[in-house]
Amino acid sequence: MDTWRTNRRAFWTFFLPPTVWLVLFFLAPLALVWGFSFGEKRGLVEIAINGTLENYVRALDPLYLRIFGKSFWYAALTTLICLAVGLPVAVAITFAPGRWKPILLLLTILPFWTNLLIRTYALIAVLRTRGYVNFTAEWVWEKANAALAWAGLGELHLLGERFEPFGLLYNNTAVVFGLVYVHLPFMVLPLYAALDRLDRSYLEASLDLGASQIRTFASVVVPLALPGIISGVIITFIPALGSFLTPDLLGGTDSQMIANVIERQFKSANDWPFGAALSFILMYVTFFALALRAVTSRGRSAMEAA
Repeated sequence: MDTWRTNRRAFWTFFLPPTVWLVLFFLAPLALVWGFSFGEKRGLVEIAINGTLENYVRALDPLYLRIFGKSFWYAALTTLICLAVGLPVAVAITFAPGRWKPILLLLTILPFWTNLLIRTYALIAVLRTRGYVNFTAEWVWEKANAALAWAGLGELHLLGERFEPFGLLYNNTAVVFGLVYVHLPFMVLPLYAALDRLDRSYLEASLDLGASQIRTFASVVVPLALPGIISGVIITFIPALGSFLTPDLLGGTDSQMIANVIERQFKSANDWPFGAALSFILMYVTFFALALRAVTSRGRSAMEAA
């Protein structure tokens, strides 16, 4: 059977079309936007690309640095919560009975079958003032008040005279909750992929040597799942950092992230050069995270080889 090296016609037949598509519709527009980041706006639609760094210097303004810092904080907090929730879920799926494992995996990827906008509006319906959470809390409050009245303690108003709905929307908490809700599957799937390849004889050896289940989990499972943890952290942190829809729909005026600022620069402010500079700052951060992942993997591989 001929290899790709010997059968060049087959190689170019399969290689050339996707490469041309990638260059024309991804790399070329990306290079154009990168060029815009070194330009300045002149008039309503004209952009002069003159090699200026003014847009990048402007991005260092304390106002935008605070928004960058807030975006990093939201993304980091989202990643940490997803890791804390996703690791036990991945462990549960890994060690679930064979007939339950496909069902649990299906439930994990099921949100991807629904548009993000629909899922976000569904979350709004759950968290709003007359949503499911507040409706349930009010029902519990009424039943508790009825129980206190039956016990003769109703006049003390221990739970207050009236139910006050929780402010669950249009604040920073709602943004983080929404980001966790959206990105949790991105953490669970790589963790499951790493744990599913786990040699269970290591767990048996640890338990046979007298280690508790918690010690086995911390000393055996977590180190062996480290590649999946690193991958999950990266593919959760990067999309969370660039999230636009979630803070736009769930956040308040003080909950905007850097992606919302970029959107305003390209639309309402019509300042494409500055929006391009902000976009590529995020991209530089993404490249740095991926490079850090590659260096970490290479160092781990070298240690295992030694």
